[in-house]
Amino acid sequence: MSFFELAAQNLVSPMVLFFALGLAAALARSDLSIPEAVAKTIALYLMMSIGFKGGVEVAKSGITTLMLLVMLAGVFLSFIIPVIGFFMLRAVSRLSAIDAAAIAAHYGSISIVTFVAATEAVRGLGLPFEGFLVAVAAVMETPAILSALLLARRAQPAGQPQGEGESAGALIREVGLNSSVVMLVGSFLIGWATGAKGLAMIAPFIVDPFRGVLCLFLLDMGLVAGRGMREGARHLSPPVLAFGILMPLFSAAVAALLILPLGLSVGGAAVFITLAASASYIAVPAAMRLALPEAKPAIYLTLSLGVTFPFNLALGIPLYLALAQRVGL
Repeated sequence: MSFFELAAQNLVSPMVLFFALGLAAALARSDLSIPEAVAKTIALYLMMSIGFKGGVEVAKSGITTLMLLVMLAGVFLSFIIPVIGFFMLRAVSRLSAIDAAAIAAHYGSISIVTFVAATEAVRGLGLPFEGFLVAVAAVMETPAILSALLLARRAQPAGQPQGEGESAGALIREVGLNSSVVMLVGSFLIGWATGAKGLAMIAPFIVDPFRGVLCLFLLDMGLVAGRGMREGARHLSPPVLAFGILMPLFSAAVAALLILPLGLSVGGAAVFITLAASASYIAVPAAMRLALPEAKPAIYLTLSLGVTFPFNLALGIPLYLALAQRVGL
């Protein structure tokens, strides 16, 4: 299937259309909203379902050399992509080193909702993918944050406080015990421990309603992205906006080259490439508020959620699927 066929199929999927509905409603200043408590509950449900099903898949196949190699590749990408992104931003924009580092961290970490959308697109094409990619997603959350903090602190003038001690401890706690990470990893371990028998027991709850709940969550993401675009777009210069689209494409190309010799399936390659190309808007913003409070959320949140996320959802995922067909088995 060509890129254009994949893109057309993805653009008319219910998930993408519900995101577009939320985006349009927010830009039109509609009073449509989803209560914060409901949105958090939906997010936890998605993390539980994804993690549990991934753990069940690993229980079936066991820990393999391929799993360990892909996890190492994910950690490497998560650490190195912020370095590349940081120097790109410094070269093409007038952003401060702090803002550039904060933005770069988002592009080294991952968007779990983009990951979910990619898995649904892969399933829609009837392509299997490796269940251990849920664990890969979990380990790709943190290295980008550490990499970006090293870049930011390296750029600080000599003698300026480095923000260690209590703030470093708070950062580690914030990242390691972030609710999405805890639920994702915990559910993965439970699914791994209980296997197919455990999945059969709760399948009516975590399998059948999944896509409908995902549509509701993406409606909320569209509302959040639209509000962010209204309020933060004025802070984004053309080079920074271009970065929000070109950086995911660059990361996808690097990921494809990195996994080419590993032998992932086509579906697995598509999901891994999507992970590398996604941008965080949950774990990393929380960490940046603690570690780099002087960085501007209006820039990094608007760019990751208002530019990169819609691009990946509408056009990026079909492109990564087409790329995976060239590198997967």
